[in-house]
Amino acid sequence: MFLIDMFNKKTEMPRPQDALPGRAEPIATSEAHFVNGRPLKGPYPAGAKTVLLGMGCFWGAERVFWQMPGVWVTAVGYAGGITPNPTYQETTTGLTGHAEVVFVAYDPGIVSFAQILKVFFEAHDPTQGMRQGNDIGTTYRSAIYTSDAEQLAAARAMRDAFQAALEGAGHGGRITTEIAPVGAFYFAEAAHQQYLAKNPGGYCGLRGTGVSCAIG
Repeated sequence: MFLIDMFNKKTEMPRPQDALPGRAEPIATSEAHFVNGRPLKGPYPAGAKTVLLGMGCFWGAERVFWQMPGVWVTAVGYAGGITPNPTYQETTTGLTGHAEVVFVAYDPGIVSFAQILKVFFEAHDPTQGMRQGNDIGTTYRSAIYTSDAEQLAAARAMRDAFQAALEGAGHGGRITTEIAPVGAFYFAEAAHQQYLAKNPGGYCGLRGTGVSCAIG
């Protein structure tokens, strides 16, 4: 019974009164991107756009995006939850409400938001609810947190297009991706930033559906 209760707690969003208290000050993180040397917290180039993307374990998800032409910088962190300035250990309890996310700052003159969304939906399975493969819990849910109304509308449209593509390919699952305007974002600890560049043999965890989505 204890194991069942723990599983349920990690796959259900906590109530605000049950969430961990967190802290007033941000936790320490890296100043610069380990791969390209650019500042994680900016300044970003004029005209750059940003979005937060949750695809399960953020180690592998971040690598997908730092390799994309037109992406200026990436970072990993926590969003969509309750606890202020959480630690990695706190988020894994399921008692902060946060998803592991990748912060992506990109040049829309080089890579479109539609192209970023296409990679997002094809690189993981967005139908799994509060899990991604063997990674189970609210921390690993699929999520898109947008920075403006245009991104929000585009994310919803791409979700619907990918749902149609899944159904056309005979996949019955419904997309569970959380799509919402961005709220508070907290940078993860330095050890997690660009983790797979520092640890090339490290765990990735991404599993796509094998279904491609056309973009207009």
